[in-house]
Amino acid sequence: MQKVNLEEKLSLFSDHWNPRIVGELNGQHVKVAKLKGEFVWHHHDHEDELFLVVKGQFIMEFRDKNVELHEGEFLIVPRGVEHRPVAPEEVSIILFEPASTVNTGNQQESELTRQTLERL
Repeated sequence: MQKVNLEEKLSLFSDHWNPRIVGELNGQHVKVAKLKGEFVWHHHDHEDELFLVVKGQFIMEFRDKNVELHEGEFLIVPRGVEHRPVAPEEVSIILFEPASTVNTGNQQESELTRQTLERL
């Protein structure tokens, strides 16, 4: 058992859309990531995702609405729901999701797809 300092973990990288694993529990990964710009529209057939804002803010776009998230707020995106994170400025987040989750979901593999994640 070791405590995790989020500020420290987030200081170890500067790239965007490349989650890192900082913990694991009950088949779930706890990930940190930095976002900036627009991601791809996608959904996950079998996984729910929790997005928690550590620093900054971003918009989660859905086909029928947008949800703005600020520091200290989180959103759970249910499996099967198409979504797209958009961060006009850099934002730092925590993700809680099953270990099997691929960041681009149902989309064909691209330069944004991360099959193997670094552990910090």
